[in-house]
Amino acid sequence: MCGIVGYIGSKFVDSLLIAGLERLEYRGYDSAGIATLNKGKLKIKKQAGKIQLLKQILKEEPLGGELGIGHTRWATHGEPTNKNAHPHTDCYNDLAIVHNGIIENYEELREKLIQEGHTLSTDTDTEIIAHLVEKYLKNDLLSAVQKTLKLLRGSYALAIISRKDPDKIIISRWESPLIIGVGKGENFLASDVPAILNLTSKMIFLEDGQVGLITKNQIKIYDRQGSPIKEIVRQLKWEVLRGPKKDGYRHFMLKEIHEQPAIIRDVLQRRVSRNRQEIYFENINISDKKLAKIDRIIIQACGTSWHAGLVGKYLFENYLRVHTEVDISSEFRYRNPVAGGDTLVMAISQSGETADTLAGIRLAKSKFLQVLSLCNSIESTIARESEGVIYVYAGPEIGVASTKAYTAELLALFLLTINWGVLRKSLSLEKAREMIEELEKIPSYMNELLDNQKSIYECADQYYQTQNFLFLGRSFNYPTALEGALKLKEISYIHAEGYAAGEMKHGPLALVDEKMPVVCIALKDSVYNKMVSNIQEVKARKGKVIAVATQGDEEIKKYADHCLFIPPIREEFSPILAALPLQLLAYHIAIKRGCHVDQPRNLAKSVTVE
Repeated sequence: MCGIVGYIGSKFVDSLLIAGLERLEYRGYDSAGIATLNKGKLKIKKQAGKIQLLKQILKEEPLGGELGIGHTRWATHGEPTNKNAHPHTDCYNDLAIVHNGIIENYEELREKLIQEGHTLSTDTDTEIIAHLVEKYLKNDLLSAVQKTLKLLRGSYALAIISRKDPDKIIISRWESPLIIGVGKGENFLASDVPAILNLTSKMIFLEDGQVGLITKNQIKIYDRQGSPIKEIVRQLKWEVLRGPKKDGYRHFMLKEIHEQPAIIRDVLQRRVSRNRQEIYFENINISDKKLAKIDRIIIQACGTSWHAGLVGKYLFENYLRVHTEVDISSEFRYRNPVAGGDTLVMAISQSGETADTLAGIRLAKSKFLQVLSLCNSIESTIARESEGVIYVYAGPEIGVASTKAYTAELLALFLLTINWGVLRKSLSLEKAREMIEELEKIPSYMNELLDNQKSIYECADQYYQTQNFLFLGRSFNYPTALEGALKLKEISYIHAEGYAAGEMKHGPLALVDEKMPVVCIALKDSVYNKMVSNIQEVKARKGKVIAVATQGDEEIKKYADHCLFIPPIREEFSPILAALPLQLLAYHIAIKRGCHVDQPRNLAKSVTVE
């Protein structure tokens, strides 16, 4: 959720920290701040609101120095105010701390600190960490932090500086990501790679419980017991090193929607052999023998990735004939699943840092189950902790509302289904080649949709002031209805719900009247006639029907008020095309409502706390 950056070296620290925080804006935040050490003085500036406000303050009154930490806060404990913004300090302003995560026992620790005479001035859980470090700090900041960590329950990524022990930054993590960037005569830290990717490609990914001591010329890592351990420096080799740019688009979300054809084309070229006889997954790390024996798959994910997982269920059961269930990670992690040795747990996560999905992986591993993850972020925690990983290669996704990562996840599931189908002999090589040939048409189909948005503009213009939407779908496109509703509510703040169309008569039909727009995914597929019947039910109640339909379908025009046509495609692959007009509809409605598309209120890109 929140973002952390840090720097120690010879560069001007203010501008470097601000640039890092700007690269983390996509994570979601409501305030920002930095702290620096300059000639033995600890200086802090923080401000509720956007980074631009903080930037202006620093322009008028720079902090300076060659050592500092910065933070973008997404409020949990305490309202988004100036005083609750990070960094936080101790009683004497000797040290400053930034923190991602939640300290679950903070009330108990807070009461004890107050009894001991400490003065706490904010509503946050983070402030108690600063006062605990103060309590133990003599001259050795590392030792004080290590003693403090033993008292904390919850999740944290921490960065701490102190004028009592200058020239170093102490960091630690537990269930919240933290990365060290390795430089020459300078070092960096961040909660996410994009914050520092323009400064170095050499990264150390801190593991849970580890503590780091960072100086200009040295990095030391310690385990939970305080014993030194050898750091592992990874050289990132990925397109992410280019960094995020809008490239002339008004918003990152719009750019990412338009990137989808190229991403699908690039992934197909990367993963499929020229003769279409092989599909490559370089990091699965689970033998073909084990994969062939799998008799049950549990997919666990959150949000948009959960919707991709629901499509995966239809694919796996239809083509692999393997029992598949899909769980929301925040529920999966707290139940006691009945699973045997031939069960595969599959995690799907764009960021690779989603707290609930990571907890689900750890639950699966504690039961000695095999774990395979679909992930967009190279060297993320989920990728590192899974036995196998399939990178979806969507590239950095900056818009909070996921678009290109979703369709890249779907493509990975399509390819995995074909690959496993051949392996398990439930798909012939001929059938597999036919399916690959169909996938290869998707980029041109997507470009066609992106070039013809007139009907989407018209819908947005007519319905952007509506307060409620329903989305209906069946079979492979029931998840599409859920995803379409989620996109609309995320960025336009319109109340929208997705339903399996057959459930309309079991309650939601009561909501339909002349003011209710209903988006129906009604493609020429195995459930087309059933969807037409559902559309007629909506029209009988005077509802407004927006149909996502197949090009050339003249019949649907009799029932729908608006038609958003997509090219004809195999039913099982249709969700990847049907998602596109719904992404665009949400985007254009949000623009007309004046919403902040890339950073919708209350939301964050990467949910790293429970």
